[in-house]
Amino acid sequence: MRAIFTCIVVLFLFTTCKKNKSDGNDTGNLPDVELKNRVVVSGLRFPWGMVYGPDNFIWFTERGGKISRLNPANGQISPLLTISEVRENGEGGLLGIALNPDFSTNPWVYVAYNYGSSYKEKIVRYTYTGGALTNPLTILDNIGAASNHNGSRLLISGGKLFISTGDAADTNTPQNVNSTSGKILRVNLDGSIPADNPYPNNRLWTFGHRNPQGLVQVGNKVFSSEHGPDSDDEMNVIEKGKNYGWPNIKGFCDEAGEQSFCSANSIAQPLIVWTPTIAPSGMAYYTSDYIPQFKNSLLLAVLKNTKLMQLKLDDGQTKIEGTKDFFVNSYGRMRDVCISPEGKIYVCTSNGNDDKIIEIYK
Repeated sequence: MRAIFTCIVVLFLFTTCKKNKSDGNDTGNLPDVELKNRVVVSGLRFPWGMVYGPDNFIWFTERGGKISRLNPANGQISPLLTISEVRENGEGGLLGIALNPDFSTNPWVYVAYNYGSSYKEKIVRYTYTGGALTNPLTILDNIGAASNHNGSRLLISGGKLFISTGDAADTNTPQNVNSTSGKILRVNLDGSIPADNPYPNNRLWTFGHRNPQGLVQVGNKVFSSEHGPDSDDEMNVIEKGKNYGWPNIKGFCDEAGEQSFCSANSIAQPLIVWTPTIAPSGMAYYTSDYIPQFKNSLLLAVLKNTKLMQLKLDDGQTKIEGTKDFFVNSYGRMRDVCISPEGKIYVCTSNGNDDKIIEIYK
């Protein structure tokens, strides 16, 4: 049973504060935790990607083409760039964002967006100088896109850029290793192809994906959340060269006719599936002692079921020991999550009408 108490908080700006426990849709007997939250900023329109930057600002995109920085202490937004080339269509537009971990030396900002009359997707790298984004460099373009199933989450890990791409509503692409759709791609930070990718001269890292909208590094592993069709949303561990089965397989290899394809193609199966679907999106990995009940957990933004979900990992980070839901129906659809060095959690909504970035703290 979730208990919610409203209070008035006098801060630099007016905010709403709640204490929140998980609802009843939990597994694994995870410990309860009471959380407070406040609206840092409102009046946004479809924020999509967020990164907590080395400057202690939240860097975020809005689907219509805006890139901005947010001061979480006072809610002040500093616009950086509006990309005129962005074409918003259905669920498409300006989507994922990533900052170079070595930002002080090379202040690069990567974004994914849809463009053009034929509606494609591209990855572009900007340089941050003087409070502006300049010198755009196209890392990759002509990725298949559609009004949905665009993937578009970005992650920099081990000096490489990982890019999730959806099948762009074309089920012929995920099993085609020469297509950039329905994949997790891996490139060098200048867009060139790493020599140790599983296929020579190919950006492919994994294939057989439908619509992966979450990517996060956990130790030496990469986890991805993925939208299923009418069933079987997934959480996957992304392993070099692996086939994740779509469209031949959805979820586990547990339906009639799936076992032979799984055996013949060494299909990587998910850690967990959700049926009915929940529409999992962006996520972050929690390592802080600030909220000890969340330590070694994935925090997942959920769209359809309008909540933040905790997925507790085992010590080896090879399985999910339990889940717990927070802020169910409190703010509507949740799109992405980022975490400050202090351990505070930030979530953006995706309702299209007065969207918000919310701070979660104890």
